[in-house]
Amino acid sequence: MGTGLILMGSKSDSGHAEKIGDALKALGVKAEYRVASAHRTPEKVLEIVEAADKRAAKGEKIVLIAVAGLSNALSGVVACATALPVVTCPPSQEDVMSSLRMPKGVAHVTVLGAENAALLAAKIIGLCEPAVAKKVRAALADYAKKVEEADAEARRR
Repeated sequence: MGTGLILMGSKSDSGHAEKIGDALKALGVKAEYRVASAHRTPEKVLEIVEAADKRAAKGEKIVLIAVAGLSNALSGVVACATALPVVTCPPSQEDVMSSLRMPKGVAHVTVLGAENAALLAAKIIGLCEPAVAKKVRAALADYAKKVEEADAEARRR
């Protein structure tokens, strides 16, 4: 089972992080939660990333998910410190540009919406874990089924 390591910039991000974690679990991915601030505890952020790198070097499949509002320096700091995939999912779309504007060499992907962030993380882990890929395919089929059901209902009106 792969891990979605959800790194929050502060405790206030926990509600959004839990939505991501719930969606990860539904897709067969373990959710792990940490809190560290790129602004207030940058050393701790780097320690968490380094520990994730060591776990990945031992074969664990890990995607880092950065959840930080306001000025999202967290995703950039995480992304520049690791070769692991980094998904950033800001809890508010008010300042999404801080998640999108990164200097050359700082690569992460920004996804709006907790379920979509979890889905992308599961797709990445699914590249190496067939059981997760199977759950992703089932989730995609379920999304498509809901659209077809909505279409059928609309035609009946």
